Amino acid sequence: MSSGKINIAVYPGTFDPITNGHFDLIERGARMFDKVVIAVAASPGKSPNLGLETRMELVKKVCVSLPNVEVIGFSNLLTTMMHEQEATIILRGLRAVSDFEYELQLANMNRAQNPELESVFLTPAVENSYISSTIVREIAKLGGDVSRLVHPQVAEALRKHYTS
Repeated sequence: MSSGKINIAVYPGTFDPITNGHFDLIERGARMFDKVVIAVAASPGKSPNLGLETRMELVKKVCVSLPNVEVIGFSNLLTTMMHEQEATIILRGLRAVSDFEYELQLANMNRAQNPELESVFLTPAVENSYISSTIVREIAKLGGDVSRLVHPQVAEALRKHYTS
């Protein structure tokens, strides 16, 4: 029995840059939920290497094949943005046990701010389990090949960014 309400999940992150691991989770989330909002955080405190607009554009390019995925930028509190998006599901990835404690703390804090929010955790495919944006950035900064870790358009954007 359907309530007529659509299940909107938000996948928040800095996506500096979006990796194959991120896309793996987005693609699976897009099969699980009616709509997935990729919320690219401005995160000035993290001093992202790529600007917010660039990160949003790269996410849009990578996710172009997924019709129920929308990309937005945000700089406010996650729970506030979730309310604005009429979403109650936070999609997060867990690569390793070391991620779990931090993600559990975030999930509990988000639920304390809004008891209607639920966090859903997905693990990446084995071939993506070692990929992180930090590692991709370091390889790209040093002129290494990141083509197996990110979408071709992301690899090209990183090459241009770090050689200019």
